[in-house]
Amino acid sequence: MEGHESPSTPTMASLPPLTSSSTTADHLHSSLPPPNPPPAPPSQAVDLLEAIAVVERDSAAVAESFTSLFASLRSALSEVTGTSIEHIQCLSDAAGRLQESAIEAAGRGNRFINSCIRLNEEMKGVDKLAKQLKVLRKNVDTLDAAVNRLLRVSY
Repeated sequence: MEGHESPSTPTMASLPPLTSSSTTADHLHSSLPPPNPPPAPPSQAVDLLEAIAVVERDSAAVAESFTSLFASLRSALSEVTGTSIEHIQCLSDAAGRLQESAIEAAGRGNRFINSCIRLNEEMKGVDKLAKQLKVLRKNVDTLDAAVNRLLRVSY
């Protein structure tokens, strides 16, 4: 709506002329009524504000407590995690050594079993040899007895 100004809107022509010491903002402030001071709060409002202040202090204390608690929990969790990792590494090392020892013991056990099997096979031949030795001993005893008889007769 250019060119049509409402009668309530001040125009440049209706404003008083600016002096060198005044500004438009000064003129607008002087034309406005002074602001009213805020009314004094009633007793309930004061009590409410005090209660809110107490709640804010308590909330801040609770927040500090939670912050401290979480920091403590974080530290404890970090320590437990580190300890758990150390225990897992120790367990892994022990399991590895146990496995090596078990493999070595199994190898020695297999060698022992193989030696026993070989010895058993060799012992089968010893039974035959023992029978032959019994026969030989009997023959030697017979020979010895015959020699003793001959020696006695000759004396």
